[in-house]
Amino acid sequence: MTPGQPDPLGNLTGEINRRIFLQGAAVGAAAVALGDRAAFAAVAQNPDQALVVGQIARQHDATVKMLQEWIALPSIAAENRNYPQGAEYMATLAREAGFQQVELVPTTGKPGVFGILDSGARTWLALYFMYDVKQFDPSEWSTPPLEGRLVDKPGYGKVIVGRGATNTKGPQMAVLAALHAFKAAGKKLPVNLVLVCEGEEEIASPSFKQIVFKPPVEAALRKCVGIIIPLGSQSPDGSVEVNLGAKGVVELELVSSGEKWGRGPKLDVHSSYEASIDSPAWRLVQALNTLVKTDGHTPAVEGFFDLVKPLSARQQAILEASIPKRNEAGAKKLLGIDHWFGDESFHDSQVRLVTQPTINIEGLVGGYTGPGGKTILPHRAVAKLDMRLVPDMTALGTLDLLKKHLGKHGFGDVEVNMSGGYDPTETDPDSTLVKAMVATYRKSGVEPLLWPRLAGSWPGVTFTGAPLKLPAGQFGLGHGGGAHAPDEYYVIEASNPKVAGWDGAVKSYVDFLYSLA
Repeated sequence: MTPGQPDPLGNLTGEINRRIFLQGAAVGAAAVALGDRAAFAAVAQNPDQALVVGQIARQHDATVKMLQEWIALPSIAAENRNYPQGAEYMATLAREAGFQQVELVPTTGKPGVFGILDSGARTWLALYFMYDVKQFDPSEWSTPPLEGRLVDKPGYGKVIVGRGATNTKGPQMAVLAALHAFKAAGKKLPVNLVLVCEGEEEIASPSFKQIVFKPPVEAALRKCVGIIIPLGSQSPDGSVEVNLGAKGVVELELVSSGEKWGRGPKLDVHSSYEASIDSPAWRLVQALNTLVKTDGHTPAVEGFFDLVKPLSARQQAILEASIPKRNEAGAKKLLGIDHWFGDESFHDSQVRLVTQPTINIEGLVGGYTGPGGKTILPHRAVAKLDMRLVPDMTALGTLDLLKKHLGKHGFGDVEVNMSGGYDPTETDPDSTLVKAMVATYRKSGVEPLLWPRLAGSWPGVTFTGAPLKLPAGQFGLGHGGGAHAPDEYYVIEASNPKVAGWDGAVKSYVDFLYSLA
């Protein structure tokens, strides 16, 4: 969502997308032909790296097929779908990519996967993977969500469409494809890898700590300079941001029922009785209405903002330097909106995006929701909520504030069921991990923007918090969209030469490993 920078290698990436990079020597030749002598010189200085990169296009069809096959096996924690098959499949993928030690990690929830790839290098890097995906309704998709069909997407190029394509099987498979390129080239990785993978990210990672703090896993992580979550980080215009943290989250549901309330029906009754008995559905609506101010947006839970830590002077400077370089029109187009909240300026909306905690209604379910009407008075209604948190808020502390608020306002009977959550995370921009990210992007011809905090969430605090205190963040060239929505996609062959396609995304991970080393 940021204007692109002068990008000679962007054109080179476009050539990768058209698969002109067939071998190490061709890398250099294509770069020189395009006037990208600096990039060629960087590759030429490391013959091993050139040989590895040369394998990427050769394996293009095979690795894209691997992604399609992975998309065809969805693990959905909320539906208890494909467990333990999803974990077992992830373990197989890791072994095939070169991890020597791979094991399933049992938890009280879904199993995790732990792997080690020791190449004898001095530096260790951790990878965070998730093998689970969000739910989907096939009727909302233009192509079958588990097919991984390659289609032409106007303005983007050829994309793969499927649940998990961008969130995050596509970027994760790009990492695995990079490891396959090392194997095919017969070269050792310049760093050692620790893989930590969970199957419950999409329900806010309730069992994740059981994986990370299993003694062998924790011991391996303590060797690492940091951890990355693979991501197609490019906007449609080719720009890239490096996030220095992420918001935390609490996922929960509020349940209003005649049984718990002691009023209204204990089972669905004819809607004519609305005249003489209470409605649990209306009670839920009234309870929800107390959670925000009259603007329908600003959290009104008592104490909600008490622990919000203002941005530091450095974070504020990073934010103010980056906002003018973001693309407001592009952001609105991607989001399908015409206005920011309160008709605020783009600047103020972006400050809010980074600094503000939120209370969001994900969904409302109660009574009959099928075709036509069904005149009932429901005995039960449910609201699915998430609360996004900023430092120094905590997941459990914020949940407690919500419960106290409902009790204070006379809604103590409304059940509050937390399904998962974790605290926000922050990473030092001067860390070795962030510096390697920035250096890799710059070598690819992209000047990345530092951004104080991702508005979304991932369980990075498990690594950045005590006791590990590791730098953590998202990395990867490439672009995708539609996460959690119909027609989720990931770009395979980009029509914009500034956006990396599949081969360019795979190459970015090879380059990152060498930069980190």
